[in-house]
Amino acid sequence: MERQLEELVLHVARALVDEPGAVSVTSSEQDQTTVIELRVARNDLGKVIGRQGRMARALRLLLAASSTKLGKHSHLEIVG
Repeated sequence: MERQLEELVLHVARALVDEPGAVSVTSSEQDQTTVIELRVARNDLGKVIGRQGRMARALRLLLAASSTKLGKHSHLEIVG
């Protein structure tokens, strides 16, 4: 199930950035919550976060909806 969430975040993030090859996603389990870490190139960080964090909030909302459907809890961390 974690793999499906990783693939979702990876697919969306690659569509947003200028350097899709630099995008990577890893996940780990912490206290019954899946923590998904999204890494992008430094110059693409603003594109993933968006104005006033709107894109990051949308990514987190999409991830939360998907993980709820799978019966899990998740958290997205964006790293540049």
